[in-house]
Amino acid sequence: MIQVQNLTKRYGSHLAVDNLSFQVNEGEILGFLGPNGAGKSTTMNILTGYLSSSEGTVTINGHDILEEPNEAKSSIGYLPEQPPLYLDMTVREYLDFVFDLKKCTFNRKKHLAEICRLMKIEHVYNRLIKNLSKGYRQRVGFAQALIGNPPVLVLDEPTVGLDPNQIIEIRTLIKNLGKHHTVILSSHILQEIEAVCDRIIIINDGKIVADDTAAALSEKYSSDRRLMARIAGDEKRITDILTHLNGVADVVCYGEKEEGVFEYALEPQDGVDFRRTLFTALAKEGYPLLGLRSMEMSLEEIFISLTREQLPAVTHKGGKSK
Repeated sequence: MIQVQNLTKRYGSHLAVDNLSFQVNEGEILGFLGPNGAGKSTTMNILTGYLSSSEGTVTINGHDILEEPNEAKSSIGYLPEQPPLYLDMTVREYLDFVFDLKKCTFNRKKHLAEICRLMKIEHVYNRLIKNLSKGYRQRVGFAQALIGNPPVLVLDEPTVGLDPNQIIEIRTLIKNLGKHHTVILSSHILQEIEAVCDRIIIINDGKIVADDTAAALSEKYSSDRRLMARIAGDEKRITDILTHLNGVADVVCYGEKEEGVFEYALEPQDGVDFRRTLFTALAKEGYPLLGLRSMEMSLEEIFISLTREQLPAVTHKGGKSK
Protein backbone atom coordinates (compact mmCIF):
# COMPACT_ATOMS: atom_id res chain seq x y z
CA MET A 1 0.00 0.00 0.00
CA ILE A 2 2.85 2.41 0.90
CA GLN A 3 6.33 1.83 -0.48
CA VAL A 4 9.26 4.09 0.45
CA GLN A 5 12.60 3.53 -1.27
CA ASN A 6 15.88 5.33 -0.48
CA LEU A 7 14.09 8.48 0.63
CA THR A 8 16.44 11.42 1.20
CA LYS A 9 15.79 15.08 1.95
CA ARG A 10 18.44 17.78 2.14
CA TYR A 11 18.11 21.38 3.24
CA GLY A 12 21.36 22.86 1.97
CA SER A 13 24.11 21.02 3.80
CA HIS A 14 21.69 19.61 6.37
CA LEU A 15 20.56 16.02 5.78
CA ALA A 16 17.08 15.80 7.33
CA VAL A 17 16.12 12.36 5.98
CA ASP A 18 18.87 9.87 5.20
CA ASN A 19 18.08 7.07 2.74
CA LEU A 20 14.92 5.70 4.39
CA SER A 21 13.31 2.54 3.01
CA PHE A 22 10.22 0.83 4.41
CA GLN A 23 6.78 -0.37 3.42
CA VAL A 24 3.37 -0.37 5.07
CA ASN A 25 0.98 -3.12 4.12
CA GLU A 26 -2.74 -2.88 3.52
CA GLY A 27 -4.70 -2.86 6.78
CA GLU A 28 -1.60 -2.24 8.90
CA ILE A 29 -1.34 0.44 11.60
CA LEU A 30 2.25 1.71 11.71
CA GLY A 31 3.55 3.78 14.60
CA PHE A 32 6.10 6.35 13.41
CA LEU A 33 8.32 7.64 16.22
CA GLY A 34 11.28 9.95 16.53
CA PRO A 35 12.58 12.75 18.78
CA ASN A 36 12.26 16.37 17.72
CA GLY A 37 14.53 17.05 14.77
CA ALA A 38 14.84 13.38 13.80
CA GLY A 39 13.20 13.87 10.39
CA LYS A 40 9.82 12.41 11.30
CA SER A 41 7.68 15.38 10.26
CA THR A 42 9.74 15.87 7.09
CA THR A 43 9.16 12.23 6.14
CA MET A 44 5.42 12.49 6.75
CA ASN A 45 5.22 15.68 4.69
CA ILE A 46 6.99 13.93 1.80
CA LEU A 47 4.65 10.93 2.08
CA THR A 48 1.63 13.21 1.78
CA GLY A 49 3.04 15.33 -1.06
CA TYR A 50 3.52 18.52 0.95
CA LEU A 51 7.28 18.35 0.35
CA SER A 52 9.36 16.91 -2.46
CA SER A 53 12.26 14.59 -1.74
CA SER A 54 15.85 15.19 -2.80
CA GLU A 55 16.22 11.52 -3.74
CA GLY A 56 14.21 8.33 -3.58
CA THR A 57 10.61 7.38 -4.30
CA VAL A 58 7.30 7.17 -2.45
CA THR A 59 4.49 5.06 -3.89
CA ILE A 60 0.97 5.33 -2.47
CA ASN A 61 -1.55 2.69 -3.56
CA GLY A 62 0.51 2.06 -6.69
CA HIS A 63 1.01 5.75 -7.59
CA ASP A 64 4.32 7.63 -7.36
CA ILE A 65 3.80 10.76 -5.25
CA LEU A 66 5.88 12.86 -7.68
CA GLU A 67 4.95 11.27 -11.01
CA GLU A 68 1.23 10.89 -10.27
CA PRO A 69 0.57 13.39 -7.46
CA ASN A 70 -3.19 13.72 -7.93
CA GLU A 71 -3.80 9.97 -7.95
CA ALA A 72 -1.48 9.41 -4.97
CA LYS A 73 -2.92 12.25 -2.90
CA SER A 74 -6.48 11.14 -3.58
CA SER A 75 -5.60 7.92 -1.72
CA ILE A 76 -4.47 9.80 1.41
CA GLY A 77 -6.36 11.32 4.30
CA TYR A 78 -3.97 13.55 6.25
CA LEU A 79 -4.29 15.00 9.73
CA PRO A 80 -1.24 17.20 10.38
CA GLU A 81 -0.22 18.18 13.91
CA GLN A 82 -1.88 21.57 13.34
CA PRO A 83 -5.22 20.78 11.62
CA PRO A 84 -5.77 22.88 8.44
CA LEU A 85 -8.91 24.66 9.62
CA TYR A 86 -10.61 27.85 8.45
CA LEU A 87 -11.67 29.39 11.74
CA ASP A 88 -14.29 31.74 10.30
CA MET A 89 -16.24 28.86 8.76
CA THR A 90 -18.78 26.73 10.54
CA VAL A 91 -18.02 23.03 10.81
CA ARG A 92 -20.64 22.37 8.11
CA GLU A 93 -19.17 24.98 5.76
CA TYR A 94 -15.66 23.67 6.29
CA LEU A 95 -16.53 20.01 5.67
CA ASP A 96 -18.56 21.01 2.60
CA PHE A 97 -15.51 22.92 1.36
CA VAL A 98 -13.20 19.92 1.86
CA PHE A 99 -15.78 17.63 0.23
CA ASP A 100 -15.70 19.82 -2.90
CA LEU A 101 -11.92 20.25 -2.76
CA LYS A 102 -11.43 16.48 -2.78
CA LYS A 103 -13.99 16.14 -5.59
CA CYS A 104 -15.76 13.52 -3.53
CA THR A 105 -18.45 11.57 -5.40
CA PHE A 106 -20.28 10.09 -2.42
CA ASN A 107 -23.72 11.28 -1.35
CA ARG A 108 -22.73 14.50 0.43
CA LYS A 109 -25.34 14.54 3.18
CA LYS A 110 -25.04 10.86 4.05
CA HIS A 111 -21.22 10.79 3.89
CA LEU A 112 -20.65 13.87 6.05
CA ALA A 113 -23.31 12.76 8.53
CA GLU A 114 -21.53 9.42 8.96
CA ILE A 115 -18.16 11.12 9.52
CA CYS A 116 -19.67 13.55 12.04
CA ARG A 117 -21.22 10.62 13.88
CA LEU A 118 -17.87 8.81 14.01
CA MET A 119 -16.11 11.92 15.32
CA LYS A 120 -19.02 12.89 17.61
CA ILE A 121 -19.25 16.45 16.29
CA GLU A 122 -22.92 16.44 15.24
CA HIS A 123 -23.89 18.92 17.96
CA VAL A 124 -21.28 21.49 16.85
CA TYR A 125 -22.05 21.10 13.13
CA ASN A 126 -23.37 24.66 12.77
CA ARG A 127 -20.94 26.39 15.10
CA LEU A 128 -18.00 28.55 14.03
CA ILE A 129 -14.73 26.64 14.26
CA LYS A 130 -13.05 29.54 16.06
CA ASN A 131 -15.53 29.13 18.91
CA LEU A 132 -14.73 25.44 19.41
CA SER A 133 -12.40 24.04 22.06
CA LYS A 134 -9.01 22.69 21.01
CA GLY A 135 -10.31 19.15 21.38
CA TYR A 136 -13.26 19.74 19.04
CA ARG A 137 -11.02 21.50 16.52
CA GLN A 138 -8.87 18.37 16.55
CA ARG A 139 -11.96 16.26 15.88
CA VAL A 140 -12.96 18.48 12.95
CA GLY A 141 -9.43 18.12 11.57
CA PHE A 142 -9.72 14.35 11.87
CA ALA A 143 -13.11 14.50 10.13
CA GLN A 144 -11.66 16.23 7.07
CA ALA A 145 -9.04 13.47 6.76
CA LEU A 146 -11.84 10.89 6.51
CA ILE A 147 -13.73 12.63 3.70
CA GLY A 148 -13.68 10.51 0.56
CA ASN A 149 -12.93 7.34 2.55
CA PRO A 150 -9.23 7.28 1.51
CA PRO A 151 -7.46 3.89 1.81
CA VAL A 152 -4.43 5.51 3.52
CA LEU A 153 -4.61 7.66 6.66
CA VAL A 154 -1.62 9.65 7.91
CA LEU A 155 -2.27 10.93 11.44
CA ASP A 156 0.17 13.26 13.18
CA GLU A 157 -0.59 13.58 16.91
CA PRO A 158 -4.33 12.84 16.48
CA THR A 159 -5.18 13.02 20.20
CA VAL A 160 -3.58 16.40 20.96
CA GLY A 161 -5.94 18.53 23.04
CA LEU A 162 -8.36 15.71 23.86
CA ASP A 163 -9.38 14.74 27.39
CA PRO A 164 -8.69 11.20 28.66
CA ASN A 165 -12.14 9.87 27.69
CA GLN A 166 -11.85 11.38 24.21
CA ILE A 167 -8.35 9.91 23.81
CA ILE A 168 -9.71 6.42 24.50
CA GLU A 169 -12.50 6.98 21.96
CA ILE A 170 -10.05 8.13 19.26
CA ARG A 171 -7.72 5.19 19.94
CA THR A 172 -10.65 2.81 19.51
CA LEU A 173 -11.64 4.63 16.32
CA ILE A 174 -8.11 4.29 14.90
CA LYS A 175 -8.05 0.57 15.71
CA ASN A 176 -11.38 0.14 13.90
CA LEU A 177 -10.21 2.23 10.94
CA GLY A 178 -7.15 -0.02 10.72
CA LYS A 179 -9.43 -2.90 9.73
CA HIS A 180 -10.22 -1.19 6.42
CA HIS A 181 -7.44 1.41 6.01
CA THR A 182 -3.66 1.57 6.07
CA VAL A 183 -2.69 3.94 8.89
CA ILE A 184 0.53 5.76 9.75
CA LEU A 185 0.27 7.18 13.26
CA SER A 186 2.74 9.58 14.81
CA SER A 187 2.48 10.41 18.49
CA HIS A 188 4.66 11.44 21.41
CA ILE A 189 2.43 9.37 23.69
CA LEU A 190 4.28 6.08 23.54
CA GLN A 191 1.57 4.19 25.42
CA GLU A 192 -0.77 5.23 22.62
CA ILE A 193 1.54 3.81 19.96
CA GLU A 194 1.93 0.57 21.91
CA ALA A 195 -1.84 0.22 22.41
CA VAL A 196 -2.87 0.95 18.82
CA CYS A 197 -0.10 0.00 16.39
CA ASP A 198 0.75 -3.33 14.77
CA ARG A 199 4.31 -2.26 14.03
CA ILE A 200 6.66 0.54 15.06
CA ILE A 201 9.36 2.45 13.21
CA ILE A 202 11.73 4.65 15.21
CA ILE A 203 13.92 7.14 13.38
CA ASN A 204 16.81 9.21 14.70
CA ASP A 205 19.04 11.65 12.83
CA GLY A 206 17.07 10.89 9.67
CA LYS A 207 17.71 7.13 9.79
CA ILE A 208 15.61 4.14 10.81
CA VAL A 209 16.99 2.70 14.06
CA ALA A 210 14.18 0.20 14.74
CA ASP A 211 11.42 -1.45 12.72
CA ASP A 212 9.39 -4.21 14.39
CA THR A 213 6.49 -4.94 16.71
CA ALA A 214 6.56 -3.55 20.26
CA ALA A 215 6.81 -7.08 21.68
CA ALA A 216 9.70 -8.01 19.38
CA LEU A 217 11.59 -4.82 20.22
CA SER A 218 11.16 -5.47 23.94
CA GLU A 219 12.39 -9.04 23.53
CA LYS A 220 15.33 -7.90 21.38
CA TYR A 221 16.61 -5.23 23.74
CA SER A 222 15.73 -6.62 27.17
CA SER A 223 18.34 -8.76 28.85
CA ASP A 224 16.13 -9.30 31.92
CA ARG A 225 13.35 -11.81 31.13
CA ARG A 226 12.18 -12.20 34.73
CA LEU A 227 8.66 -11.76 36.01
CA MET A 228 8.14 -10.21 39.44
CA ALA A 229 5.28 -11.82 41.36
CA ARG A 230 3.63 -10.69 44.58
CA ILE A 231 1.93 -13.56 46.36
CA ALA A 232 0.07 -13.76 49.68
CA GLY A 233 0.60 -16.88 51.78
CA ASP A 234 3.21 -19.03 53.47
CA GLU A 235 6.66 -18.09 52.18
CA LYS A 236 8.23 -21.55 52.34
CA ARG A 237 5.28 -23.30 50.71
CA ILE A 238 5.06 -20.69 47.95
CA THR A 239 8.80 -20.99 47.29
CA ASP A 240 8.43 -24.76 47.01
CA ILE A 241 5.54 -24.42 44.54
CA LEU A 242 7.45 -21.93 42.39
CA THR A 243 10.66 -23.97 42.42
CA HIS A 244 8.85 -27.02 41.03
CA LEU A 245 6.69 -25.11 38.54
CA ASN A 246 7.10 -26.22 34.92
CA GLY A 247 8.78 -23.54 32.84
CA VAL A 248 10.49 -21.75 35.75
CA ALA A 249 14.30 -21.87 35.64
CA ASP A 250 15.08 -19.92 38.83
CA VAL A 251 13.27 -18.42 41.83
CA VAL A 252 14.51 -15.65 44.12
CA CYS A 253 12.46 -14.36 47.06
CA TYR A 254 12.83 -10.63 47.78
CA GLY A 255 11.16 -10.89 51.14
CA GLU A 256 7.96 -9.60 52.70
CA LYS A 257 6.73 -6.43 50.98
CA GLU A 258 3.56 -6.08 53.05
CA GLU A 259 2.08 -8.18 55.83
CA GLY A 260 1.83 -11.77 54.61
CA VAL A 261 2.78 -10.81 51.03
CA PHE A 262 6.09 -11.83 49.47
CA GLU A 263 7.78 -10.81 46.23
CA TYR A 264 9.50 -13.33 43.97
CA ALA A 265 11.65 -12.96 40.86
CA LEU A 266 10.86 -15.79 38.44
CA GLU A 267 13.27 -16.61 35.62
CA PRO A 268 11.53 -18.43 32.74
CA GLN A 269 13.07 -21.24 30.76
CA ASP A 270 13.78 -20.25 27.15
CA GLY A 271 10.60 -19.59 25.22
CA VAL A 272 8.27 -20.72 28.03
CA ASP A 273 5.22 -18.69 29.13
CA PHE A 274 4.34 -20.06 32.56
CA ARG A 275 1.77 -17.43 33.61
CA ARG A 276 -1.29 -19.66 33.32
CA THR A 277 0.47 -22.54 35.07
CA LEU A 278 1.53 -20.16 37.84
CA PHE A 279 -2.00 -18.87 38.35
CA THR A 280 -3.46 -22.40 38.41
CA ALA A 281 -0.87 -23.71 40.89
CA LEU A 282 -1.37 -20.82 43.30
CA ALA A 283 -5.19 -20.92 43.03
CA LYS A 284 -5.14 -24.65 43.83
CA GLU A 285 -3.35 -23.87 47.11
CA GLY A 286 -5.51 -20.82 47.84
CA TYR A 287 -2.62 -18.34 47.57
CA PRO A 288 -3.70 -15.03 45.94
CA LEU A 289 -1.50 -13.69 43.14
CA LEU A 290 -1.62 -9.95 43.87
CA GLY A 291 0.70 -8.72 41.15
CA LEU A 292 2.72 -9.89 38.16
CA ARG A 293 4.95 -7.57 36.13
CA SER A 294 7.60 -7.99 33.49
CA MET A 295 11.14 -6.74 33.93
CA GLU A 296 11.56 -6.30 30.16
CA MET A 297 12.22 -2.80 28.84
CA SER A 298 9.21 -0.65 28.06
CA LEU A 299 8.77 1.04 24.68
CA GLU A 300 9.64 4.32 26.37
CA GLU A 301 12.93 2.92 27.68
CA ILE A 302 13.76 1.45 24.26
CA PHE A 303 12.93 4.74 22.53
CA ILE A 304 15.14 6.74 24.89
CA SER A 305 18.02 4.29 24.56
CA LEU A 306 17.87 4.15 20.77
CA THR A 307 17.61 7.90 20.28
CA ARG A 308 20.48 8.48 22.70
CA GLU A 309 22.53 5.95 20.70
CA GLN A 310 23.00 3.55 23.62
CA LEU A 311 21.71 0.52 21.73
CA PRO A 312 22.46 -0.88 18.27
CA ALA A 313 19.80 -0.40 15.63
CA VAL A 314 17.56 -3.31 14.66
CA THR A 315 15.22 -3.59 11.72
CA HIS A 316 12.85 -6.26 10.63
CA LYS A 317 10.91 -5.94 7.42
CA GLY A 318 7.73 -6.91 9.16
CA GLY A 319 4.31 -7.31 7.73
CA LYS A 320 0.98 -7.03 9.39
CA SER A 321 0.97 -8.51 12.88
CA LYS A 322 -2.50 -8.50 14.31
